[in-house]
Amino acid sequence: MRRSTIIGLAAAAMLTLAACGSGETTSSSATTSTSTAPTAAASSDAPQGEAEAVSVPKQLQFTSKTTAGATFEGASLAGKPAVVWFWAPWCHICKGEAPRVRDAAKSSGVSFLGVAALDDVEPMKGFVEEFDLDFPNLADTKAAVWARFGVTSQPSYAFISADGDVDVVAGALSASELDSRIAKIAG
Repeated sequence: MRRSTIIGLAAAAMLTLAACGSGETTSSSATTSTSTAPTAAASSDAPQGEAEAVSVPKQLQFTSKTTAGATFEGASLAGKPAVVWFWAPWCHICKGEAPRVRDAAKSSGVSFLGVAALDDVEPMKGFVEEFDLDFPNLADTKAAVWARFGVTSQPSYAFISADGDVDVVAGALSASELDSRIAKIAG
């Protein structure tokens, strides 16, 4: 077997063993400073046709497919506050969190991205439809995006500030905890 296949299988096995999150909320204090080359990204405040260079954190340097089959560039989240929610379609805790994540995405004014793993695309699509998640949700069937963020269980979150600091939090968050962390990155 090729080395990348073995590594991928090992990562998938590790994630499968993680099962459905423990319910504990722990911050990994994984605030990372970005040492990546700037990438041009259009600012929503800039006049049309002007682009402003933003630094893209290494965690956002990926291309993946959404549950609907569209291509998603992680770098599109750079330069603005964003929440990345890691979930699995069979996870009961994730099902309990889905309505509050959906509501926060609609009301917060920050970008949201869901990253589903540990299952096939069809159950992921069903979860997105069941909970009316109208923000992009990736079908991370090989858990490659999970690995970029160091996520080993679901639910987990990554809170990304506009300047590229990334804080990964493992475990479920109450509505007030989620709102507080969003307010912190929204500045």
